Amino acid sequence: MSRLKIIELQLEPFCNQLKIHPLYKTLSTIDDVAVFMEKHVYAVWDFMTLLKSLQNHLTNVSIPWTPKNGGAAARFINEIVMAEESDVNELGVAMSHYEMYIDAMKQVGANTSAIDVFVNAIENGDSVEIAAKKIDLEAPILEFIQFTMEVVNSNKPHCIASAFTFGREDVIPDMFLEIVSQSQTQNNEQTYGKLLYYLNRHIELDGDEHGPISLKMVAELCGEDDTKWNDVLETAKAALKFRLKLWNHITNAILESKKLEVQNI
Repeated sequence: MSRLKIIELQLEPFCNQLKIHPLYKTLSTIDDVAVFMEKHVYAVWDFMTLLKSLQNHLTNVSIPWTPKNGGAAARFINEIVMAEESDVNELGVAMSHYEMYIDAMKQVGANTSAIDVFVNAIENGDSVEIAAKKIDLEAPILEFIQFTMEVVNSNKPHCIASAFTFGREDVIPDMFLEIVSQSQTQNNEQTYGKLLYYLNRHIELDGDEHGPISLKMVAELCGEDDTKWNDVLETAKAALKFRLKLWNHITNAILESKKLEVQNI
């Protein structure tokens, strides 16, 4: 049995908890999806941070350029970066998947003001913690991001690849597609078109390309080093635990919003 298969088997209990999480049953309307997206968008940004950290480690982005001597891993990450950072939207406009997600949020009526302030603060040189304070970011979301930053700051490419590969959001596209397809709202294309495109693109790339490439990248980075493989397992477990904690938080937020809606009727 391959080392990757052994790790996947050990992660199975955590993945199963995510697949049957009560969050999905709370998502019964497009308003629920909007609440979800307002919380989840930080994980989308977080994913891009992992991606670019890997690119920094596995390729040479310094000037003058010198060879990195890691051809296979460099190719793996460059293929993923190509699509995640410069894909094309439903209109053929080049943009990152994060930007597509923001567009989809706006189309379904989700509020993007908080994530906009957060990202602008980061662009202006603020730390994650200072940017989070500016929007009073909820603790479970901040802890999710802080874990990622700890992994990134470890400067261990195999650990970053582990969080990137095994902390992915495999169950989200199918879940969203089912919710949107069940909606009886008129003019679905005008309301959900961007979200549907994003999700279909996400499914296509992750299932056919990025998932398998990411696993190859982990194997390439670990080789036969037992310590690195153990690091990969522990990082993956931690990533999934933080994901479960985030799911719990979003579930409670959606249930609270439903309670408020009932009280306002």
